Amino acid sequence: MLSSHPRLAVPPETRFLVPVYYKRRTFGDMRIAERRRALAEYIAGDRSTKFRELGIDKDDYIRQVVEGPGSLGSVIGTTFKMYSDRFGKPRWGDKRPSYVKQVDMLTRLFPDAQFIHLIRDGRDCVASLKEMPWYTLNSFHAISTWAEAIDAGKRLRRTMSEDSYYELRYEDLTDDPSTELKKLCHFLEEDYDPAMCSPREAASHAVPVHKVWHSNTHGEVTRARVGSWAKRLDSWEIRLAEQALGDRLEDHGYELSGAPKAAKEHMLKFQKTMQKRRGARMRKLMRDRINRLREQGPVPALLTSGQLALAGLPQQRAESELPQRVM
Repeated sequence: MLSSHPRLAVPPETRFLVPVYYKRRTFGDMRIAERRRALAEYIAGDRSTKFRELGIDKDDYIRQVVEGPGSLGSVIGTTFKMYSDRFGKPRWGDKRPSYVKQVDMLTRLFPDAQFIHLIRDGRDCVASLKEMPWYTLNSFHAISTWAEAIDAGKRLRRTMSEDSYYELRYEDLTDDPSTELKKLCHFLEEDYDPAMCSPREAASHAVPVHKVWHSNTHGEVTRARVGSWAKRLDSWEIRLAEQALGDRLEDHGYELSGAPKAAKEHMLKFQKTMQKRRGARMRKLMRDRINRLREQGPVPALLTSGQLALAGLPQQRAESELPQRVM
């Protein structure tokens, strides 16, 4: 839907932003051109990065990075800028469900970013995760994933400004796309375009063909999957999801089915899963805090007028040529 807007470009999931951030000390000081070249070659050449799905020329990307600003965010952001340039659009973004738990990291890279959190019924999310060919964890992890995302969103609502963080519900978006997209465009400070309600044309380049689990994006907006958890989840999963997520579901307007309480062993296993995941996050956070003390170069991107202003730097090009904000 966002990619159907004449000024917005959101590429397929790239899967390199987070790994690059956590490996930043390996690549060294981005103020050094050869260090930028090494990172650009990794992003463009490693099979795990999905760079090839962006339709960007590898050599041109490396050249622009070497000639561009010397910061980690600039090297990463250049990929998205070049993608948006393919379609003549001034604003770009990126999407991954896990980003809701990584906003601090993303804000370090793109200090002028705006964040959109699309929330869906947790039971439907669990059902969908179970069916994904790439998902290898169990239902306890799937339920934990939704709980973590909702808790992260609650913290973001409390700590971020109204012009930086926005929430909307999947069910509302599919029920009345034009109304919800008009409100979303107001948040983005962009004019609403009716083409956003017919995203199937943009899906041809924004959703790779091999991602068959996103096949619905190639058709009309549909509500066919809303509430489908009732048929897609086993009874014990429904009981566990509603007991574990009940308050969170109701806080976001989702009604509970009245299913009996979950079995004690299921609830205990869920709680242990949550604790284990929380411990892993805390250890990763502590490692990153230590790495921040040893960073070898600047992190924030210097590609938009907003980023340059926040860094206290002069405009490098005419303001009309620079995107105002990252989405």
